[in-house]
Amino acid sequence: MAAEHIDLEIHVNGDHIFFLNQRIISAYSIKLKKMIKQAKKNIQMQKTPILIEFDRFPGGPDGFELITRFCYNYGDIFISTSNVSVLHCAAIFLEITASKRSLVLQTDSFLEGMFEWSWNDVVICLKSCESVFEEADSCGLIDKLIFSLLAKIAQNTDNTITGCSSSSSSPENVGVDGKNGNVCSVYYNGNVMGKNRAWWFDDLSNLSPKIIEKMIKSLGAYGSDNNSLVLTRFLLHYLKIAGGALFQNRGLSLNHSLYSGLADTAVYGVMLMGKTAFSCRGLFWVLRTVTNFRLSESCRSGLEKLIGSMLDQAKLDDLLLCLGDGIAGGGGAGGGRGGGVYDVSLVGRLVRVFVRSEGVSVERLRKVGWLMDQYLGEISPDMNLKVSKFMGVALSLPGVARDCFDGVYRAIDLYLESHPNVSWEERSRVCRCLNFEKLSLEACKDLAKNPRIPPRIAVEALAAQPAPKDYNYESTSCESPTTTVSSITGTTTTCCIRNLSNKNTMSKGDGNEIVVNNRTKDVESIKEENEGVRINIEEMQWRVMELEKMCREMKGQMSKLVMRQSPLPNRPSPRLC
Repeated sequence: MAAEHIDLEIHVNGDHIFFLNQRIISAYSIKLKKMIKQAKKNIQMQKTPILIEFDRFPGGPDGFELITRFCYNYGDIFISTSNVSVLHCAAIFLEITASKRSLVLQTDSFLEGMFEWSWNDVVICLKSCESVFEEADSCGLIDKLIFSLLAKIAQNTDNTITGCSSSSSSPENVGVDGKNGNVCSVYYNGNVMGKNRAWWFDDLSNLSPKIIEKMIKSLGAYGSDNNSLVLTRFLLHYLKIAGGALFQNRGLSLNHSLYSGLADTAVYGVMLMGKTAFSCRGLFWVLRTVTNFRLSESCRSGLEKLIGSMLDQAKLDDLLLCLGDGIAGGGGAGGGRGGGVYDVSLVGRLVRVFVRSEGVSVERLRKVGWLMDQYLGEISPDMNLKVSKFMGVALSLPGVARDCFDGVYRAIDLYLESHPNVSWEERSRVCRCLNFEKLSLEACKDLAKNPRIPPRIAVEALAAQPAPKDYNYESTSCESPTTTVSSITGTTTTCCIRNLSNKNTMSKGDGNEIVVNNRTKDVESIKEENEGVRINIEEMQWRVMELEKMCREMKGQMSKLVMRQSPLPNRPSPRLC
């Protein structure tokens, strides 16, 4: 183009400049013709190029470049499924309807045949609408494309999208009841993830969340209206792919509000299907999938209640959910800030839901108790785990949930070993999570010798150990009474031992009194063991008193030393104990 023909300068979205000829460009665009005419009235020198700015041009610089090609090619351009949406929206914006080669008419004619397009052509055209979403939505183009898309899905699928499907097409492996053909469970298994999902899941997963939201709304299944298992599976698959892309591009910002509505819709579908369609492991997979997006409080709470009611079916690796690193924002499933690597607060909430559930048997409680012992052992080495978080999990279950507290003791020992700076006061608090009466003899002996355990706790643990139970109970009278604490009921029982040579019976007295007779040799061995326990307790008590005495003496000496050095006014002396 000759230099004298460049008399128009157009800035598109503030970052691209186009130098054009007024006569050529205004011959097709009514809007540009009016703007050029208005601009000429405002300038004094006619030789100065006219400047026009477009801040939000449909399709951006690429869309405007397509328009210039159309104008400089005498109103002719190749139209395809990949550019028709941008051309159509840009033509409407610039009012390219004046000439016989109207671009609006050409694109309208091309779009009329969309129901004859292939599946891939419809998906490509919808994908191209992302850069002109508002314009394409306002002119009804997106609705037409979505309708065409859903029609093709219906033509190639046995079941409707909004109905519950009996097929096993899912983003995850789905267990199907062979008798009725109904979907009965969903569980996460990355090795078979791509095996059973519906044929259209992957293609639609490349579309923007705005278009997916538009499609879900057109089906009347958005938000709490979602009652479709197929749509729920698709949304979970879509969010999983979006979360994976987010993990790979952590430096990029993500508009969580675009995905939060889809995440809520998926969770509403999961809550509706509940235990009939999702196993406990499947629900934990759902939680991991949606935790990267801002769930509403009601959806988060509902999903946690559903998982908590099935907690006895969970495995240890299900519970090891890491805290969000800022990607999910404040509305994720996490929320245990300052609790360390793992989301300990979430596990605590799940346990409370399980304990409060109706019809929870002792057997199910003990399964969760064993699971919590494993979990405590796993999170104990975390250097950032606070004492309150650790105790919150350890104390979340009632006493009947554990027959033995050896697992809790091992977790406490590992926690104190990994946190050497924990004060003696906090160590005592942590040890209050133990039921000394339910500690095995080996664990109690190890606790008594453990330098990380406060001496007072060791004394209490030894004192709480019940009398040995490996002797025979006999006779009916009482001599030499000893008092023990039952490890099952927690009630105090008085045992009276007497030697009768020819009798081997046991009878009950009033209240909790049990009269026991035994052979002479058993009585002597038991007395020796009791005497040994008594001596150990006395030694521990003496050790505690000696330590306290040394602490007071050191504190007094330090106070005198500080006073001799003329300390600063109102400066307190250092505390040693």
